[in-house]
Amino acid sequence: MNRVKIILPEKFAFSTLLTIRVTDLNYGGHVGNDTFLSLIQEARQQFLLSHGYEELSIAGVGLIIADASIEFKRELNYGNKVKISVTVADFDKLGFDLFYKLEVILGNETVLAGRAKTGMLCYDYVQKKKVNVPEEVIKKLSA
Repeated sequence: MNRVKIILPEKFAFSTLLTIRVTDLNYGGHVGNDTFLSLIQEARQQFLLSHGYEELSIAGVGLIIADASIEFKRELNYGNKVKISVTVADFDKLGFDLFYKLEVILGNETVLAGRAKTGMLCYDYVQKKKVNVPEEVIKKLSA
């Protein structure tokens, strides 16, 4: 069976620290795939806020996810501190990719817990159509 392989960029300009809550756990006692997506959504929103944006307000347009890929490497459990690093790459006319590196902090070391990528499209929610990436966004997020 073929597996998803996400090649992460070398540099991440942003990271945030989240703690796994009891409500983040599934019936297996660990973070499930749906919560993993919620964790990267929180990190994405914090990344955008650090640039003065929000998912629905990025230089006059919104964002919509075109695709998402996850590569799980380690369970996340209640109380784990997770460092999520975010970076942007691969701009094109309508969007860009966001990459995420999730690392669980265990004492003095960090251990890779997962990699993820979301393909983001710029979207006009009023007209219900894809729109070009504003030049301002490319400059700000690439810096």
